[in-house]
Parts: sequence; C-alpha cells; structure tokens
Amino acid sequence: MAGLMEDEVFKAFSTYAAIVILKMMLMGPMTGFYRHARGAFSNEEDVSGKSAEEKKKQLRTHPDVERVRRCHLNDLENIVPFVMVGLLYALTGPELSSALLHFRLFAGSRIFHTVAYVGALPQPSRGLSWILGMLVTFSMAYRVLSTVLLL
Repeated sequence: MAGLMEDEVFKAFSTYAAIVILKMMLMGPMTGFYRHARGAFSNEEDVSGKSAEEKKKQLRTHPDVERVRRCHLNDLENIVPFVMVGLLYALTGPELSSALLHFRLFAGSRIFHTVAYVGALPQPSRGLSWILGMLVTFSMAYRVLSTVLLL
C-alpha cells in the first residue's frame, strides 16, 4: 500500500477524484441554498411552523432548484463511475501524461457541466461537456479491459 501512495499516477488520480467528489458533495448545500433563496421546498417538514397560506406558497418546485438538483443527480451518474474506473485505470500503469490528460479532461468537463447546468447556458454546452466526461471514462475503461481482460 505504501508503494501505491508513491505512484505518480495514483497521486494524480487521488487528486482529481477528490476534486470531483468535493464538487459533487457541494451540490447538496447548493440545492439547499437555492431552496431557501427561492422559497421552494419539496417536503412538508421543510415548512413546518409556517401558516397554511405560507406552506401552500412554499411547497412548490422552482426551475432554479430543479436545475441544481438534476445537476447533482447527473454528477452521481458520472462521477461515481469515473472514480471506480479511474482507480482501475490508475492500477494498469498508464503513462503519467496520458493519465493526467484523462483526469484533467474529466474534472474540467464536470466543472464546466455544472456551470452550464446551473447557469442555464445554451445547448450544446452542457451536452458537449457531458459527452467529453463520458468519453474519458470509456477511454479509461477500454485501457483497463485491453490491459487485463481475462475471459
């Protein structure tokens, strides 16, 4: 295990995995912020202690809140596979430059995806950033399978 922590590719993977995981984790508090700022809550207990009229007004959806929430779900669908495949990829012994390219492209694509999603940038900005992240993950998966495939 100590040798793994000395490996440059593993260190790079750990760095970029931590960045995208932290980005994903920040989406929860960001959703809460948007809910409070827009006065749009989804659960009865979120508006407990309010008058019936106030509850009716605040128990609703808001496009900004839904956009952030969907972005968070999209992160779960993309960052979790990246972390799992990226770990296996790092263990295949790729060149550092190739690994850094994969990790940086994925992290950049996810950060831009969030900016495009939350900022409601016009398509195809969000779609292209999503595709880039998926292609990076597929590329790493291909390397893993082509290196260790045993059927």
